[in-house]
Amino acid sequence: MKKLALHWQILLGMAAGVIFALLMTNFSWGAEFIGDWIKPFGNIFINALKLIAVPLILASLIKGISDLKDISKLSKMGTRTILIYIATTVIAVSIGLGMVNLIKPGSAISEETRNELIASYEGDASVRIADAAKQKEAGPLQALEDLVPSNIFAAAGDNSNMLQVIFFAIFFGIGLILIPEETAKPVKAFFDGFNEVILKLIDIIMLAAPYGVFALLAALVVESPSTDLFQALAMYAVTVLGGLAIMIGVYLLIVWIFTGKSPAFFENGMAPAQLLAFSTSSSAATLPVTMERVEEHLGVEEEVASFVLPIGATINMDGTSLYQAVAAVFIAQAFGMDLSLSAQLGIIATATLASIGSAAVPGAGMVMLVIVLAQAGIPEAGLALIFAVDRPLDMCRTTVNVTGDAAVSMMVAKSVDKLGEPVAKNWNDHMPKASK
Repeated sequence: MKKLALHWQILLGMAAGVIFALLMTNFSWGAEFIGDWIKPFGNIFINALKLIAVPLILASLIKGISDLKDISKLSKMGTRTILIYIATTVIAVSIGLGMVNLIKPGSAISEETRNELIASYEGDASVRIADAAKQKEAGPLQALEDLVPSNIFAAAGDNSNMLQVIFFAIFFGIGLILIPEETAKPVKAFFDGFNEVILKLIDIIMLAAPYGVFALLAALVVESPSTDLFQALAMYAVTVLGGLAIMIGVYLLIVWIFTGKSPAFFENGMAPAQLLAFSTSSSAATLPVTMERVEEHLGVEEEVASFVLPIGATINMDGTSLYQAVAAVFIAQAFGMDLSLSAQLGIIATATLASIGSAAVPGAGMVMLVIVLAQAGIPEAGLALIFAVDRPLDMCRTTVNVTGDAAVSMMVAKSVDKLGEPVAKNWNDHMPKASK
């Protein structure tokens, strides 16, 4: 295994997990065995990645911003990052709307199947609707108010508060720039060393990646809903997957046009992070690996990657926004509703804003979808129609989210002349080693 590149190791782990689970389903005790003795190792792997997400953001952002030594550079980079993220999100939502209007998957669902799905997942849907209602009750500036933490230790204690941690790290980094260099030197040296330790911990955790994804995929297979429900939602799944595939193509095209790097170069560099995103369904859990791949295998300098990627993991959810657009129109079609052009333009705006507010954790997009449905006047109970296939689609859209973060980081790096040749530090990859 050690002689194989990391992405091949992860692929083998995923395939082995699926095959093992399929074999175990032939035994009456197979599902229980996987749930009790295999799935926990997958959860441990995800927890290990989440464990270092907040320390990584703090260390890398503070180091990256203090390295700039000029607030005007930070302003330029930040403006470009936000504008590009918003632009790619609008493109993603538009692709989703185009696909769902072309294929019309909702029109194929019979009333009987619709009622069966709603009855099966009514409980899950009601929980998401209640969560969304709490968010809708908040004032128009609630998101801005939530951005500033009252206690950084409390904010750092919950991975769903990533934006608050990012705010503190940027604020702290600006403070380091503004004080005399001699005074800032010991603090900066601490965070430089802290960042190196975190990067080494990522290397260690990734040694367990093939075994972690084996456990995650095995658990997913045995916990999947019945095949009848999958068949009823096959066209919906095909529509979402088709849109996501097109979005991947858009990223590759953008990278090629703006940076001159080939699609093969990009995919070879990002494959392990994409596979990990697929396995964990969490941009936040994948963030440590995404940062390592972008810096060491795509050539983005650390000060750009450490700024662009943590922000992207929390506000750039292109795959999620595309899925929300498809799901909203699909549910409307299933209920026999004909959405007007203005309603669909409203979906573009709402899905774009909702994707910014989505937490970088599994299933968060479902809560934000309720807000999109409500804006378009689509029955929120229709959420139950898509629960059966949400988990595998969540895996795919998270892969797109992570791919988008990497593509934008390369564009921003190129625009500020911070895109160079990749040099790997990781002992587990077949790349030139960094010289000391």
